[in-house]
Amino acid sequence: MNETSPSTAPSISQPAGELPIPVFYSPAMVADSQSFSPSAGKPALAVQSWQLLGLPLQFRTPQPLSAEQFGVAHDPEFVADILSCRRRNGFGNRSRAVAASLPLTSGAMLSAAREALKNKIGAIAPCSGFHHAGYDFAGGYCTFNGLMVTAAVLLAEGKARKVGILDFDQHWGNGTQDIIDRLHLENEVVHYSPSEYSRPAKAEAFLAAIPKILERFAGCDLVLYQAGADPHIDDPLGGWLTTEQLYRRDRAVFEGLKHLGTPVAWNLAGGYQHDDEGGIRPVLDIHDNTMVAFVEAHGHAVIPASPFANREAA
Repeated sequence: MNETSPSTAPSISQPAGELPIPVFYSPAMVADSQSFSPSAGKPALAVQSWQLLGLPLQFRTPQPLSAEQFGVAHDPEFVADILSCRRRNGFGNRSRAVAASLPLTSGAMLSAAREALKNKIGAIAPCSGFHHAGYDFAGGYCTFNGLMVTAAVLLAEGKARKVGILDFDQHWGNGTQDIIDRLHLENEVVHYSPSEYSRPAKAEAFLAAIPKILERFAGCDLVLYQAGADPHIDDPLGGWLTTEQLYRRDRAVFEGLKHLGTPVAWNLAGGYQHDDEGGIRPVLDIHDNTMVAFVEAHGHAVIPASPFANREAA
């Protein structure tokens, strides 16, 4: 993959002794979805926010997916209809801007997964809008299922024998499970979402259970992690974890996968809060904490910019 030029993505200087953190981003991933969901425009906002953390980020251009690659996990006719705007996308419209962004958003997920397999630690795709898209349907602000496209392509190429999908978004990944079932990938794709928790009274039990949850991914060559912001207690479509608990969730995931020796490619998933100015600053703060948790889990010092900087790094 090529690194993005300074004109297309900001450059972060690399502090001495620290490995760069690969982030697969392109401005072409961004679109106006004309929707309640901010997901199509969120990649640029998340990247801009991460810039302010002072981390050794290395921006790389994702490889866009071809129609044939989408067709490994989706019905080819559905793929053609979506890309040509003959069918409504996951936002409920036929936006050409959204259609043009789709090869890059799912492409970022696949590119991050390839890099994670290569560096054996992890990589980031600042995208969302995957898990409600099924084999031949879109919905819930999701058009193509970049999680399952990534898993299916890597399996077909022989780059992975088993792929995990850890979905900590607020909502069940019905589209992910649909594709697993339709393609009979139950033995090759391990899919988990914590639907048995999902209320404040069970928040601490959920956090305590994460090490046990991660055990089901032992033997996976790679885990695709959806670090959703919508389980936040103030999210209009969520409502059970505080900001600090979401940070602890992510820290436990990254430390647990590191202990297993399993690389991770992670994305942003959902998040629908707005601030008083109409922006999504509360959502971006959660995504900032996910990035901080990832960096801290892999041996860097606690990041001073984190609101949890007084918490010792493991």
